[in-house]
Amino acid sequence: MRSKRVRRLRGVVALICGGLALALSGCASSLPMDPEGTLDSVRNDTLRVGVTPHEQLVKIDGGSLGGPDVELSKEFAAHLGAQPEFVLGGEESLVKKLEENELDLVVGGISSKTPWSEKVGITRPYAEITDEKGKKEKLVLLVPPGENAFLSELEYFLDQTQEMP
Repeated sequence: MRSKRVRRLRGVVALICGGLALALSGCASSLPMDPEGTLDSVRNDTLRVGVTPHEQLVKIDGGSLGGPDVELSKEFAAHLGAQPEFVLGGEESLVKKLEENELDLVVGGISSKTPWSEKVGITRPYAEITDEKGKKEKLVLLVPPGENAFLSELEYFLDQTQEMP
């Protein structure tokens, strides 16, 4: 009698566990998500990059942009099969454009201590520089708020290409 109950209980537990595993596997395939679809809209199209001047990382020579952060943006765009489109501006105006989904990425020597982290998404630190006072500063990139699939893909790219601090 007891062995029948034990077998029946094991069957019920196995059924419940199987159902939970199936339900959870359906959830996992859609995470992380982009409510605004940033990753899907950028892939094989255009990566809209906000660029703020920085003496070490973003160089402006006449009408052309250069420097490590600009090159990083170009490489990430290529990784996604996209063409970069650059918008030059100050951090405040670029963050506003990120919030309004008018940009996909902002670069330009942004500190990991940025006050913008409450308004937009930020990557883990991807590089470290020494500022004019000789202090080490960790750098991050900014992305639209809540676009976690895009952020995840960017961090994967950074992990593959950058020497992390």
